[in-house]
Amino acid sequence: MTKYVFKARDWSGKLVKGVLDLPTEKEVISSVKESGMVLLGVSQVRSSLADEINKKITGRIGLKQVTNLTRQLSTMMNAGLPLTDALSLLKVQNEKSRQMYELLDYSLNTVKGGQSLGTALGKYREVFGEAFISSINAGEQAGVLEEILGKLAANLENENEFRAKVTGAMIYPIIVVVGMIIVAFVMMVFVIPKLMGLYADFGSAEMPILTRILMAISGWMVKLWFLFPVLIVGGVVGLRMIEQYKPLRERRDKLMLKIPIVGVLIEKTIMANTMRTLSMLLAAGLALVDSLRIAANVAGNEIFKGAIIRISERVQKGFSIANSFEETGVFPPIVNQMVATGEATGKLDEVLLRVSDYFSKEAEQSVKALTSAIEPLIMILLGVGVGFLVIAVIMPIYNLTSSF
Repeated sequence: MTKYVFKARDWSGKLVKGVLDLPTEKEVISSVKESGMVLLGVSQVRSSLADEINKKITGRIGLKQVTNLTRQLSTMMNAGLPLTDALSLLKVQNEKSRQMYELLDYSLNTVKGGQSLGTALGKYREVFGEAFISSINAGEQAGVLEEILGKLAANLENENEFRAKVTGAMIYPIIVVVGMIIVAFVMMVFVIPKLMGLYADFGSAEMPILTRILMAISGWMVKLWFLFPVLIVGGVVGLRMIEQYKPLRERRDKLMLKIPIVGVLIEKTIMANTMRTLSMLLAAGLALVDSLRIAANVAGNEIFKGAIIRISERVQKGFSIANSFEETGVFPPIVNQMVATGEATGKLDEVLLRVSDYFSKEAEQSVKALTSAIEPLIMILLGVGVGFLVIAVIMPIYNLTSSF
């Protein structure tokens, strides 16, 4: 897409300036005329290399920023503020955030140009996601945008809170493990070689076996230290290659689900996110089949993604959604039972939201169980490592002093 700036006058004669992202200038002219305005001029905006580099450096808009934006927009519109005025106020408030300012500026100009908010946000699909934009489009078509924004804000706040709890619980073990690896690397590459020089002064005295093992490991790491960055880069490249091939992604995701404790946590997290998204889409008024297809992309796991796509195909053929969920054999029994209840009562969106809340709480408990299991293992590993180093370093000195 190419960015074009246009000037036009609306039916009242008011001057309107806007920005459109369309492939050609001809399409820009057509879009402006279709909105009922008289076009005065169009010019293409060219981004410099410096602008593109700066965008990469400043980073992308995160979930927390999207959550705050949605809640503020919902609050303003529910208070009776027109969409353009709400976007204009938010644009002023976000002047210090280049990425958010550009997003709001583009959205404001697009809406002023006669297009919908969903169309404007479609340019930033990687920021908001398919489910968010589809909900906005459905809300605009049904004339209930304020209500949909409120539901989206509540959904994003719940997701943000859930992520924060999971991340917060995992920070301590991660910091300890990373610290252990760094300390071990420094000891082996910088400290132990100096002790080797001290041991060489002992003459022909035979070193204890633990000391010889330590010296061998240290010597290997000193000679091959350059392999560690290569392994890290290779690991990153390997993970990216896996993302390119569906069979590899399926095998990876299947293995991840089989890991004790971790697999259960992943499954519960997927259930919480998928059910919440599906509930939000149905509440926004989207068709069940379309909602299922969008929710499949939120799963983040090829096994569950494939299962949800199969459900959408069966529902499209006329099968009941409860039967389709059960047929996959992937979802926990409670999900199948709750979906059947929601289908029978006609309140599927409400039931799915309750299922999401249930799995969010279950996931939090799984995180606590995981950290409770990891912390003692880390302490044991740390104790064994420190004990090995102390014995391997002290024993030669003790043997030498005891020989006099």
